[in-house]
Amino acid sequence: MAVEINITYEGGLHSAATHGPSRQVLNTDAPVDNGGKGAAFSPTDLVATALGTCMATVMGLVAQRSNLCLKGLQIQVLKEMTADPVRRIGTLKTRLIFPRTTVLKPDDRARLEAAARACPVKQSLHPDVKTPIEFIYPD
Repeated sequence: MAVEINITYEGGLHSAATHGPSRQVLNTDAPVDNGGKGAAFSPTDLVATALGTCMATVMGLVAQRSNLCLKGLQIQVLKEMTADPVRRIGTLKTRLIFPRTTVLKPDDRARLEAAARACPVKQSLHPDVKTPIEFIYPD
């Protein structure tokens, strides 16, 4: 199933993207280090956001099927740019921090970690983009 996204360039390095099915609007701006004002997510910020939210979504699907609760899961994605050989995303370092109330058996952890590593966004990234993942569980 195809999803249409309509984008309008508004000038001044700003764009507005409209999600076809929901009509939700998302604004972007170029980052400060690339001539923008940093007033909104940059396009590469959205890639980092897509990675983290994709991991949350696929892990949520696994959790639902296994009657696990992941509510409160925190995901941090640290995007690092590189200029070699061209300006692009170099690393998307992801930390998944499970709430103190989360109790997971080793096999549950393994299924959730496999789901995160197999999320469609991660699988769509070029292999040159480094994507280390750290899973942090309560003591």
